[in-house]
Amino acid sequence: MTPLNRRFLLLQGPHGPFFYQLGRMLRRAGADVWRVGFNKGDENFWFHSASYLRYTGTPENWPDRIAKLLAEKQITDLVLYGDTRPIHAQAIEAAREMGIEVHVFEEGYLRPYWVTYERGGSNGHSRLMDMSVHDMRAALADSEIEFPEAPSHWGDMRHHIFYGALYHFFVMVRNGPYRNFRPHRGVSVFREFLLHLKRLVALPLHMAERRIATRRIRRGGFPFHLVLMQLEHDASFRMHSPFTSMTQFIDLVMDGFASGAPQHHHLVFKAHPLEDGRAPITCAITQAARRHGVEKRVHFVRGGKLAALLAQARSAVTVNSTAAQQVLWRGLPLKAFGAAVFDKPEFVSSQPLPEFFAAPTRPDSRAYRDYRHYLLETSQIPGGFYSALGRRQLLRQVVDLMLSPEDPYDSLTAGKAAPRQQLRVVH
Repeated sequence: MTPLNRRFLLLQGPHGPFFYQLGRMLRRAGADVWRVGFNKGDENFWFHSASYLRYTGTPENWPDRIAKLLAEKQITDLVLYGDTRPIHAQAIEAAREMGIEVHVFEEGYLRPYWVTYERGGSNGHSRLMDMSVHDMRAALADSEIEFPEAPSHWGDMRHHIFYGALYHFFVMVRNGPYRNFRPHRGVSVFREFLLHLKRLVALPLHMAERRIATRRIRRGGFPFHLVLMQLEHDASFRMHSPFTSMTQFIDLVMDGFASGAPQHHHLVFKAHPLEDGRAPITCAITQAARRHGVEKRVHFVRGGKLAALLAQARSAVTVNSTAAQQVLWRGLPLKAFGAAVFDKPEFVSSQPLPEFFAAPTRPDSRAYRDYRHYLLETSQIPGGFYSALGRRQLLRQVVDLMLSPEDPYDSLTAGKAAPRQQLRVVH
């Protein structure tokens, strides 16, 4: 099927102009493109009114509407960011029944200089979940790539926070036509906007707190284990983990540490870079440490870079954070509790948590190198959603991947994968 025969329907994308620029590039390639918007934030970042389709109905009526829309527009390709929010999950179900290709974007499995592009699903719904390292090695038999250095920080965090605040501002003050819109994260739009604004204003203070806490840990001279925190409202945590709250996870980790770790070891909780305070994680950490009698051996770091801490950590624990990829790249022992694309027996420890803290087993670094090689050849695309430079870099490759008759995984297996643009990181 040529681009002239392709008809793309885009739903909700990352905050900011990426989806508009993606649609514009697809039209330049010869495809027809439409965008469904569910609120004023979606509408204000889409600058092509002729292709914009407002959805002002109720969530209950959406399944019928998306099925009719796919048929009316003769859609061949559905495009969305994340596959678990209800409007996306329902659209994917309708698309599959009609034989429509589903393109899913996500934050990079290998952050921060890549984004994830897959077909059918991502994270716990990714095809990677059913692939073994042996399968990946077989697909890589004739492939070569130069490995970039392991990333140590997010490339466009300030842009991410800015677009999040602006998006929710539009929804809060100009959402009149979309009176039936309901946020998928369970908090009001006003609350969401205030959380983004608070983070933006508090960045300098949080940066100072982070530097002090990190310096205290690095100069403490004690062995420590790192806990990679996640956003409680994040789709990977909500849909692909055994926990209903971060408080449950925190208590489980604290109990395992108190039971198994040597008395001179410490525990460092590292917050997600986008943690905004909607979940009471600092209070939960303080209370759990006191309850288990380890309050003098527990530390909290508010976001920031992982590299400085990973360079000295003994091991890491997470639910299913993609930050675990940085742990594995450095060959550190890892314990994970949720479904994740990196959850392979070669990488993730199967030890009970007390035993893991006492004497953690190391991952198979050679197997992880092959796994990372496979991701860089397939679903990990250089670039980013939020900065102008990142979007330009991403668009150079991703449109051709979307127009390809085969998804990135099948293309590599068939020996048809196009050479990847080499990544140049500018510090």
